[in-house]
Amino acid sequence: MTSARATLIGFGAVLLWALLALFTAASGAVPPLQLAALSFAIGGLSGASVMLATGRSFGALRQPPHVWAIGVGGLFGYHFVYFSALRAAPAVEASLIAYLWPLLIVVLSALAPGERLLPRHVIGAACGFCGAALLVTRGEALAFDPTYTSGYALALLAAFIWSSYSVLSRTISYVPTEAVTGFCLVTAILATAAHLMIETTVWPVTAIQWAAIIGLGLGPVGFAFFLWDVGVKRGDIQVLGAASYAAPLLSTIVLVVAGQAAATWSLAGACLLITLGAGIAAGVVSRGG
Repeated sequence: MTSARATLIGFGAVLLWALLALFTAASGAVPPLQLAALSFAIGGLSGASVMLATGRSFGALRQPPHVWAIGVGGLFGYHFVYFSALRAAPAVEASLIAYLWPLLIVVLSALAPGERLLPRHVIGAACGFCGAALLVTRGEALAFDPTYTSGYALALLAAFIWSSYSVLSRTISYVPTEAVTGFCLVTAILATAAHLMIETTVWPVTAIQWAAIIGLGLGPVGFAFFLWDVGVKRGDIQVLGAASYAAPLLSTIVLVVAGQAAATWSLAGACLLITLGAGIAAGVVSRGG
């Protein structure tokens, strides 16, 4: 598989994450960790079903402890810490801090074997972050209140967890993508335990809510992680990191098309900045690099 093809496959995860907000909104009042548990269970069971249908060996799940630590630490760790950040700080500021993960992927990837960090990668990712900031804040001023320092710290930790998971996955590129099936199932178990400890169970009450949860498990919180695994292990991780800022942009566009959000000047500006950033990182909007 060529690097370009693997990068495109990885970007498929970004496209699926664009459906995250829509499906989450349609899932009703199900608490975040319970929703994560259900979605990861569906994603993991779907992965196991594909393995059975295609005759793939479940031996791919037999991996050393450090591989499980990277996989489960990334999937469960990120979601648990991110949801905790949203509980401890205002959503706008916490979300913006958490959206540092694509930029951190670009920077941290320089530590991965055989990788070379170029100025265009950093410039492109920074440009994408500015677009995400414009999108999340809707062009309004931020208000970082010291009262919520712990929440901001958790959001930053979430960004580091996901970026570290993505970069560390490249160091274990020999691990088959089928192993993500196991990571999803263990994450579902841990999310269930966390849910039972700190949340009140709320079950979906309509067919649409159940359909949204199934959609989450099959797409944004399921198949997307398999695509991302291919991208970060075999693709151009710097370009993929910068292009990941398209996720919040596409998510907002989906909400606009669905009639759940309004088209604004900040959306147009974010679109321009994120597209420009991805082009710079990929070398399309640059003579050098």
